[in-house]
Amino acid sequence: MVAVGAMALTAAAGCAQGGGSTASKNEVSYWLWDSNQLPIYEKCAIAFEKEHPGVDVQISQIGWEFYWNKLTASFIAGTQPDVFTNTPPKHAQFLSLDLLEPLDEFEETSGIENSDYQPGLAATWIGEDGHRYAAPKDWDTVALFYNKEMAREAGLSEEKLNTLTWNPRDGGTFEKAIARLTVDKNGVRGHEPGFDKDNVRTYGLATADAGGMDGHVQWSPFALANGWYYTDETSQEVRYNYDDPRFQETIDWYFGLAEKGYLPRFEHFSPANGPEVQVGSGKAATALNGAWMIRTFHNLKGRDIGSVPTPVGPTGKRATLMNGLGDSLTKKGGKKKAARQWVAHLASDACQRVAGEAGIIFPATAAGTRLAISAYEKEGIDVTAFTKPLRERSTFGFPVTDFSADVSAMMFPAMQDIYANGKPVSGLDRTNDQINLLFEQGG
Repeated sequence: MVAVGAMALTAAAGCAQGGGSTASKNEVSYWLWDSNQLPIYEKCAIAFEKEHPGVDVQISQIGWEFYWNKLTASFIAGTQPDVFTNTPPKHAQFLSLDLLEPLDEFEETSGIENSDYQPGLAATWIGEDGHRYAAPKDWDTVALFYNKEMAREAGLSEEKLNTLTWNPRDGGTFEKAIARLTVDKNGVRGHEPGFDKDNVRTYGLATADAGGMDGHVQWSPFALANGWYYTDETSQEVRYNYDDPRFQETIDWYFGLAEKGYLPRFEHFSPANGPEVQVGSGKAATALNGAWMIRTFHNLKGRDIGSVPTPVGPTGKRATLMNGLGDSLTKKGGKKKAARQWVAHLASDACQRVAGEAGIIFPATAAGTRLAISAYEKEGIDVTAFTKPLRERSTFGFPVTDFSADVSAMMFPAMQDIYANGKPVSGLDRTNDQINLLFEQGG
């Protein structure tokens, strides 16, 4: 029987169904954070249980803002789930703490091959020791959602929006478009004389806070298209590059949009007022966001929403982070044959097809992706902006390094200071030195 429990939002670990250490060999506890994906894996679990009589899959869905703290607490208390949804930015830390089982060492999961999934997804989960520590689950890229009516009023056709370019000097045609989409209280647009940047009715681009260490749906498409990457991949040692002039000029330009009135100032953002809320309320005309938000944006009441790829940068190419989630087997879960079988089922063509038919995410397999595209198309939703980067090979993986929590803890306030307080980007030199010192000293 599939059991689904929303995790209690308390500090106590192991309070979710299936999370305790007393679970039987035939009970598999599985944690995930996305409520939209919950019905997919309920359906997969029902099919799995039919194939494995007597096995109970206990699914716990915990909101993102609580998920990682809960998971950490459960490992400390010894009440961790058998299987959990993992993400590349967090993965290295789990490996360094020796919390995961290598899937290739078990008969049930040894058949997972890189070639079974979209390029690059499966390789993400292979550690430095050559072992695989998660089964590919899905993928996402970033694109620009836009209000079609506002674009028409600004004289911006879909063709124009599809061919935007960007550079850190003047923002290119991307900044020109964002300026045209910005309207002040008197109806004056951002590119017109008399525009009042301190009294804006509609911002050209929505904000999603300062971006922390990765700027996933903020500045990453611009920095990556400027030839920058988070770490130095030519060095034997891990070295972060937040002191790179290409990064700093990108950040200077990006937050400069707020000074010009095209992007909301820092104080206008809150978790309850995210990009989708800003676009839905008419406070913003566009928003950079990920494929997991496709339905959210297209379901905005009274809004006709389209999407276009990120702009072409100085490298002559577009750029977007490509995130691919995975399902990992904990050390505790590795003792259960049923848990290993569940991981294999989650990565199987059967479950991936179920995910694709739901039209909520892009599954990791090519077949699952095709089904997802068809599901969106049946509802009149064009997802080309998200799939095009795969064909163009303009995707980048998240940096996967040790001490990711420490890097995040240092970059979060540094980026907030630039956005909120107008601190110079040169201050990132010192933060970058502190981050790299961490790796030099081994933590």
